[in-house]
Parts: sequence; structure tokens; C-alpha cells
Amino acid sequence: MSAPVEPQVAVVTGGARGLGEAIVRRLHADGYRVAIADLDGAEAEALAKELEGARAFPVDIADRAAPAALLRDVLAAFGAVHVLVNNAARTQATPLMEIGPDELDVIMDINFGGTFRACQVFGTHLAEQGYGRIVNMASLAGQNGGTATGAHYAASKGAVLTATKVFARDLAARGVTVNAVSPGPQEGETVFALLGADGVAALRSGIPVGRLGDPAFVARMVALLASPDAASVTGACWDANGGLYLR
Repeated sequence: MSAPVEPQVAVVTGGARGLGEAIVRRLHADGYRVAIADLDGAEAEALAKELEGARAFPVDIADRAAPAALLRDVLAAFGAVHVLVNNAARTQATPLMEIGPDELDVIMDINFGGTFRACQVFGTHLAEQGYGRIVNMASLAGQNGGTATGAHYAASKGAVLTATKVFARDLAARGVTVNAVSPGPQEGETVFALLGADGVAALRSGIPVGRLGDPAFVARMVALLASPDAASVTGACWDANGGLYLR
């Protein structure tokens, strides 16, 4: 199946704020009908009201039944789905030796488990229709072990990178590409909440390009991988880390 002619439908998890919001706005500007899936249904609804044709879907991606329910609800609302952006995640900067088993399970189940299950559910549907794009939001922390973020966060994002390759290999012959985008620290509330103003200044001084990332640019990277033109790119990880990790 070739790329559909009608406006495509894109699902963005964790889409109500931060980097997810930037991705939602970029895809909407590019002509997608966007399903904004987020734990905070009120924030998702507020964003959807700003964007003509967008819809909000309250969802807890840690719920193992959530991806199937989300797919069902999006199909009922839009009649189709073509793109999935797995952005929902939780950052928790707990010292390594203080991470308890319950906290480890929560972070891994949201960041990795939620992404893995969504890739299974949406990947199956996209493969059956013969076309689709999946973009997983990874992280610099999953490549270099992390610094400001918790070890469990870093481990979960490393697992996302591996899962991206696994799903890419499995789905490639059926018209579905699966890629990852791996941002370093970005301008925005998450980094400032973790580090404070002094910590952000110190972080910025250690970045080779001397600046934090721009969420709007990362959103453009996601949109490019989500486009029909990205048919020959799969299993890839696109980095945006200011030179903090080179390969």
C-alpha cells in the first residue's frame, strides 16, 4: 500500500506538554489530524481545542490495556491511523543505589513497557494496512548512561533504542518504518525542574555547541521521520545532543 492521499492521522502519546506538545503542534502544522494522548486529559483537551481537527484521548500508557484501547478510540474518532509517536515517559532523578524495586518497575513500565506495547498494537494494525510510521522518543541518557537523569530512566531509554531496531526489522517488509529520535537536554520545564537555574547554566557550559536543544527542531525531526518521504529510513536513531555524544 502506498502512502494515503487524504490527511493522515498521527497519534502522539504524552502529547499535552513539553516536547510532546511541540511534536503535536508540528504535525498539526504539517496537515496531520492529531490524536493527543496524555495522562492529563484536561491538558490534552485544552491543547486540542487550539488545534482544529485535533482530538484529546486521556490515557495511562502504563496500563497494559491502554494501547489497544487507544487504537480503538482513535479509529472510532478518525477512521484511520497512520503515524504513532511514542513520547510518553517519566523522568525521575533518584540516586542509583537508592532506586527501589517499585520505582524501577514504574519507570521501566511507562518508558519502555508502554512504548513496546504500543509498537506491538499499532505496529500490527499498520502492517495489516500496509503502511505506517512509528517514531520512538529515546534519549541521550540511553546512549551515554545519563547524568542528570536517573539510572532507571537511562536504562529504559536504552531499551527503547533496542526495541526500535527489533520492530523495524520485523515490520519493514510490510510498509511500516520504525525509528527513534534521541534528544539531549532541551530548553524547557523538565530540565529546569531537575537541575534548577545554576544546574542548567553548568550543563550548558559543558555542551560542545554551548546551548540546550530546541524542542521545535526535534519536533521537525520527528515529522520528517513520520512523513511518507521517509520510506527508506528504518531502524535508525537520529541524534540531537549538541555534541555530547558522538558516533
